[in-house]
Amino acid sequence: MASSFASHYHLFFSILAFFISGLIFLFSRKTKSKRLNLPPGPPGWPVVGNLFQVACSGKPFFQYVEDLRPKYGPIFTLKMGTRTLIILTDAKLVHEALIERGPLFATRPRENPTRAIFSCNKFTVNAAVYGPVWRSLRRNMVQNMLSSSRIKEFRNVRESAMDKFIHRLRTEAEVNDGVVWVLKNARYAVFCILLTMCFGLEMDEETIIKMDQIMKSVLIVLDPRIDDFLPILSPFFSKQRKRVSQVRKQQVDFMVPLIEKRRKALQNPGSDSTAISFSYLDTLYDLNIEGRKSSPTDQELVTLCSEFLNGGTDTTATAVEWGIAQLIDNPNVQAKLYNEIKQTVGDRKVDEKDVEKMGYLQAIVKELLRKHPPTFFLLTHAVTEATTLGGYDIPTDTNVEIFSPAIGEDPRIWSNPEKFDPNRFVSGREEVDITGVTEVKMTPFGVGRRICPGLGLATVHLHLMIARMVQEFEWSAYPSDKNVDFSGKLEFTVVMKNTLRAKIKPRS
Repeated sequence: MASSFASHYHLFFSILAFFISGLIFLFSRKTKSKRLNLPPGPPGWPVVGNLFQVACSGKPFFQYVEDLRPKYGPIFTLKMGTRTLIILTDAKLVHEALIERGPLFATRPRENPTRAIFSCNKFTVNAAVYGPVWRSLRRNMVQNMLSSSRIKEFRNVRESAMDKFIHRLRTEAEVNDGVVWVLKNARYAVFCILLTMCFGLEMDEETIIKMDQIMKSVLIVLDPRIDDFLPILSPFFSKQRKRVSQVRKQQVDFMVPLIEKRRKALQNPGSDSTAISFSYLDTLYDLNIEGRKSSPTDQELVTLCSEFLNGGTDTTATAVEWGIAQLIDNPNVQAKLYNEIKQTVGDRKVDEKDVEKMGYLQAIVKELLRKHPPTFFLLTHAVTEATTLGGYDIPTDTNVEIFSPAIGEDPRIWSNPEKFDPNRFVSGREEVDITGVTEVKMTPFGVGRRICPGLGLATVHLHLMIARMVQEFEWSAYPSDKNVDFSGKLEFTVVMKNTLRAKIKPRS
């Protein structure tokens, strides 16, 4: 939703949609029994609303929203075809909606047809409407897979992946005059960990790469299209719909054999040397869903496993990239972190238990998540029944969108919000509850009932990866005479516009 429509569609479709929608408007005789008092917003065209203004602006959607904030304030409306978006950019309003009135704002709006295919009609933790299916899926994921005790059981998996990660960086640097790609290597390391946690199988590199390609294909076809907002245009997108079906078939065909392989390993203990003792998949085979008599189908298992992999891979890897970029741009911060690591662990490898003793590392990760939230917008919320917020009507089936950067960089909340300054958390000058329960000051994982269930796992990965990377290498800019470009763009998560290449020097 937050990508630039202009870069994806020709003006032809916009003009065509305008005339078709105009005809609908002219011949429609429907009247509203009550005029809603929606938040203010830019005037739009009949039926299509602001859709073409966004599409023809030449701006990414997040920038379009950012430019509207000074004029329309902390809550405003965009009409996007058949969708109404209410944008929240104020921390107090977000706290009221998602914490104080959490159950009311805890559901999701209707899916577009493409997302409905990949979510098996909202059969995922993130997409499910607020109700029994969501409760069953989330309870299982949190209690049986992402509890602190369960996360600790995969410690050896993480340690092995971190050793391989450092080895990959070292090998790449040796053949490239010390230069490495940060995101690519970080992403591979996180993906390997999550694959093992998800399927409980050790996989060869060819399988890992193939799985990664399929996951990327899924994310690409999930990118929104104009017909998601104007369904009347769907006949013009038959080629894209066919591609969606092909990608889904590839996904199912590749993952179901792995699901069956794990099932057989559980039924015949010791028969598969690649199997580990426990996995997320184990919790799903016979999962009892409130209101349903049957356990998840193979298609639904594919969807739930995909959610687990996609939810934690790019978010963590892009955070690592931004983190290393900031350490390069702030060498004093990098030096201070290295000194803390040396004082805490000496010459042995950093262990995740050590992280608890590293206050400065924790401050760096907090500041990283404040300054560079994984996405511009949280996953879309909706209300379970019509209500009001900030004095305005919030109808059902309206997209309630929370714009994260506006909160993390609000000068009323943070001193010098533009500055990357971990010391704000060390000195006690500023503090934050990352869950937002006491007060919303940043939203990297969302807040309230739909807060990201992987928060604990993500922070373990971030702390451990950054600590190991700084312990092993000194990081500097490449080319050395250029400053780091902190421009961002959306590719499912907010990535650096110019992918970070860095020069590394092994620590003596």
